[in-house]
Amino acid sequence: MYVKVAICLTFAILLLISCSIYVGTIDAKSYFFPLLQPPPLRLSLCATDRPLRVYMYDLPRKFNAGMMDRGTSQVAAPATVENFPPWPQTSGVKRQHSVEYWLMASLLYDEEEGSEAIRVSDPEMADAFFVPFFSSLSFNKHGHVKTDAEADADRQLQVELLEFLRQSKYYQRSGGRDHVIPMTHPNAFRFLRQELNASILIVVDFGRYPRNMSSLSKDVVAPYVHVVDSFTDDDPLDPYESRTTLLFFRGNTVRKDEGKIRVKLANMLAGIDDVHYENSVGTPKSFKMSTKGMRLSKFCLHPAGDTPSSCRLFDAIVSHCVPVIVSDKIELPFEDEIDYTEFSIFFSMKEALEPGYLIDQLRRFPKDRWINMWMRLKNVSHHYEFQYPPKKEDAVNMLWRQVKHKLPGVRLAVHRSRRLKVPDWWRQKR
Repeated sequence: MYVKVAICLTFAILLLISCSIYVGTIDAKSYFFPLLQPPPLRLSLCATDRPLRVYMYDLPRKFNAGMMDRGTSQVAAPATVENFPPWPQTSGVKRQHSVEYWLMASLLYDEEEGSEAIRVSDPEMADAFFVPFFSSLSFNKHGHVKTDAEADADRQLQVELLEFLRQSKYYQRSGGRDHVIPMTHPNAFRFLRQELNASILIVVDFGRYPRNMSSLSKDVVAPYVHVVDSFTDDDPLDPYESRTTLLFFRGNTVRKDEGKIRVKLANMLAGIDDVHYENSVGTPKSFKMSTKGMRLSKFCLHPAGDTPSSCRLFDAIVSHCVPVIVSDKIELPFEDEIDYTEFSIFFSMKEALEPGYLIDQLRRFPKDRWINMWMRLKNVSHHYEFQYPPKKEDAVNMLWRQVKHKLPGVRLAVHRSRRLKVPDWWRQKR
């Protein structure tokens, strides 16, 4: 009797499995031969809401934090959250190029809530790879020394870093395309910059980068780190009338390239009572005077400098002073998320040099529209704050989100490069 029951039960189970396979509810290969299944398809990162997973290379301290502390510059061990130095308050103008520092600090901070990027210890799990080389600080620290380029400490660090990356199987795997490298100073990595043109570069503009090396399609535009104090209690009864200066500029008027416009503007704007246009250099006293001047001004002038952008724009934003941007080739950070025309005014260089035109336009600017721009500045200024620990939607998290947006293009390039048998035909002249 028991034998008959067992036979019937076995027959019923086999019949159920056969019917399931027939109607498609069971995949026979996956059920009986699980090892023959292909690996699951890896979804695009942008199709998920999870944070960006970043592997940060453990470079010796001389490539980053060691430049801030002479006593640890030759320590081979990488920087950790316990021994990572705070950014010095006395750094002066070097602070404006410190994006590299704040990106590294954000990965050392072990807190996922509100973070756009988290550090992973397993490179196989990484979406992107961060190279913690303070290339801007290296130029500021070593690059100004007039010595033979072969002996220059800045160049030597670049050579050693390239050797390190070329030995990394993860760099080789993508050709460096999924590697994130900050270069916010115009002269950062100046000796061997072309060797890294496939990577995702963090730049402030493209003024000194050839088009075959850097572009909006693969790179991320970062804001300068502002050097004036943020205006945290800007709540007057009448913000328009409380700002008695129409237009404010304080900075170096002797610049190269498009920055030559500064001298011309100085001559045009001289002698106008409610316009403050002053030549100055970056000192602690100068920063305090700029902080005060911007907070008392309706509009803050941002002409091009040695490159199309400068720190002054972001000083104006955190001062809630409506930026007046005069730069034909400027690129702006986070522009896929932020519309700068909501709180900034743009003039071409030709328009700005037309006698009387710029000031006339500012005097005609409606008060209610200015107040709307002022309110918008107050709403967006937190996106331009660099801080530790990082906060949700601050500059560092905005930058990591921009990197995330670049990765589908990176993956496309990597996958195409693996199957192409000839040089990329798309780039050939047709």
